[in-house]
Amino acid sequence: MRERIKRIIARSKSPYIEVHIEERQGVEIQYEGKELEGLNQFIDMGGNVRAYLNGFWSFASFNDLDDLEENLAFVDREVKIGSRKSAGTLARTKPIVDEDVVELEDDPRDISLEEKIRLANEYNEIIRCSKKIQTSKVNYADNFRRRYYLNSDGADIVEEKCYCGISFAAFAKDGTNIQVRRKSVAQTKGFNTVRGLEGEVEQTIKDAIDLLSAEKVKAGVYTVVVDPFLAGIFAHEAFGHLSEADFVYSNKEMQSIMKLGTQFGNRKLTIVDNATLPGERGSYRYDDEGVPAQKNYLIRNGILVGRLHSRESAGKMSERSTGNARAITYRYAPIVRMSNTYIEKGNCTFEELISGVENGIYAVGSLGGQTQLEIFTFSSAKAYMIRNGKIGTMVRDVVLSGNVFETLKAIDGIGNDTKIHSGLGGCGKEEQYPLPVGHGGPHLRIRNVIIGGN
Repeated sequence: MRERIKRIIARSKSPYIEVHIEERQGVEIQYEGKELEGLNQFIDMGGNVRAYLNGFWSFASFNDLDDLEENLAFVDREVKIGSRKSAGTLARTKPIVDEDVVELEDDPRDISLEEKIRLANEYNEIIRCSKKIQTSKVNYADNFRRRYYLNSDGADIVEEKCYCGISFAAFAKDGTNIQVRRKSVAQTKGFNTVRGLEGEVEQTIKDAIDLLSAEKVKAGVYTVVVDPFLAGIFAHEAFGHLSEADFVYSNKEMQSIMKLGTQFGNRKLTIVDNATLPGERGSYRYDDEGVPAQKNYLIRNGILVGRLHSRESAGKMSERSTGNARAITYRYAPIVRMSNTYIEKGNCTFEELISGVENGIYAVGSLGGQTQLEIFTFSSAKAYMIRNGKIGTMVRDVVLSGNVFETLKAIDGIGNDTKIHSGLGGCGKEEQYPLPVGHGGPHLRIRNVIIGGN
């Protein structure tokens, strides 16, 4: 197949052509309450072809390899119509020839469907059998992908990736008061990722029930300590998206704000996007333009030192490609996306972070949030008051909001306990959802955070 693709590419009339072929298979299981609501086994194959000329991309996708020549002829014609003289060029990158094959001792493809259903049902029954739990949700998924990437520069890459994960949610109810806690985990280490999570399920149940009796937080301005999960959400949502170069070069205001060399935080603050972390769902060997995965520093020692690029965005900004061109499937063209975005650890213990905080909040996990340019709003999954340097009573409905750049400067304590989270779901951008990503960080102490509540 690859030799045939090479011959077809050689007949192209465009200066630059690339071809993706993708094979996917997987299983999806969904429980809601006592019912098995969804069961899906799928096999999918398709591909796309892209041509580039003078700042213009032409793209076509297909489901039959026999349609490749017809689609290549189409993009050859279209790219000449849309191209503009001196409108841009792709950043140069060395064409790679490589084959990266998945080898797992506990490959999900070797596990029976019955075993996958049994495990999901077991976790679901633990949740359902608990008093005060109104209902439950459990989602299991595994996905194997083999991708072939070839381009007219000579790249010839085969890359396999397999992930397996599960999420569960407990809904507690007391009258009109309903509280929910969720947990999700997904990695590329095999089926063992989803085994032995009974303790996590029990903690999820306990948190949901405890939230029923938790008081609503009093609105105000607090010193807040956030856990590694919420620190990762902040790194990804509030700052990571601002570091995606396609957003920067299309927005003059952000070009001024996101100027390399700008001081954004204290000298101990470092934020990274790293696609090379072993086992994480956001990791890969090569991006969807055949560029090797890299560890890219965004903020280093408090200073903005980099951003995330495709070959196109790097060419437009005269910077190097960072290996961050990604698409969720062959049906979409690659765009600039994050991989595993996190804050690197500092040297403070958790006890040191909360000591000296007379009246603050310890915010744990996330129920979601939104960002608008540099303004963010996040809801923590649960929280505790900090009184005189000690963790106190649980509170709920904690909403953190602020300006990302002011918040970066307000971080005055960085923990020594960075953790990366990879769960089911993923990141959404330009109708491409869900893209597998990871996020994380250490515990952080942030001064003067606006908290919404009562």
